[in-house]
Amino acid sequence: MFEPLADHGRFPYSAIPLRPPLAWPGGRRLAFYIGFNLEHFAFGEGLGAKLGPASPEPDVLNFSWREYGNRVGAWRCLELFEDLKLPAAALLNTALIDHCPDLLQALVARGDELVGHGHSNSQRQSDLDEAQERALLAGCRARLATLQGRAPTGWLSPWISESRLTPDLLAETGYAYTLNWCHDDQPVPMRTRSGATLWSVPYPQELNDIPMIVARQLDASAFADLVVDHFEEMLAQSERHPQGLVMGLALHPYIVGQPYRLRHLRRALQHIAAQRERLWITTPGAICAHMQAPAP
Repeated sequence: MFEPLADHGRFPYSAIPLRPPLAWPGGRRLAFYIGFNLEHFAFGEGLGAKLGPASPEPDVLNFSWREYGNRVGAWRCLELFEDLKLPAAALLNTALIDHCPDLLQALVARGDELVGHGHSNSQRQSDLDEAQERALLAGCRARLATLQGRAPTGWLSPWISESRLTPDLLAETGYAYTLNWCHDDQPVPMRTRSGATLWSVPYPQELNDIPMIVARQLDASAFADLVVDHFEEMLAQSERHPQGLVMGLALHPYIVGQPYRLRHLRRALQHIAAQRERLWITTPGAICAHMQAPAP
């Protein structure tokens, strides 16, 4: 009756106030990154976020709403990031390589980090068997390597969907970190069956426009206030203890790239950028590399 509950076995429990000190480059205590989700969906089938009630396929309303992000919203967001001198981590479906190569070249030209995010968000990764999942991870890594001349080090599963073997397969196919787990404000080393360490870099499920704007139906002003409040509280916590923390902001251009939402996002990002001297504005790949480096 009182046997221990089933456990994932990837990492032990750790209370954040009892951990060794952690600092980011320059002695800063808060690392901030933008997770910029760029996605493509099969027409007339599969999964996808919805603006309105689902219609029988082909669901033109919801498909075209999402496609607005690739055609318009992403470009407006990149212009905003450029104005504020903010790097981004582009979480990419490899289907975009064929669908809108000019958008991906714009990311490469900016020097943004490319992160694997499946081939399409029309399908959950957890539906695959081990061989299929390994092929997906290896294939996406190889395809993204053709864009920048180097393979991505990070992964975010479509729909944060994992099998029980996903961390093992990520390590075995060459990835250094995952964004799938949202259990901490600091990077956490995960055990894998090969003995290699896979780092879990914090990725937000609340500071994220899909759950907040689509699911909880916050308006754009409230979402921007949420971003500012989250930032101010995390900055205060990181400096009070002091303790190195990670704040990610997850954005989808078909949502925040809508003009009236973009205006509010601009306000929130301007607020964060104005504090850049107190922050490490970075990417999850750089955070992982910092954790992998030998301690000074």
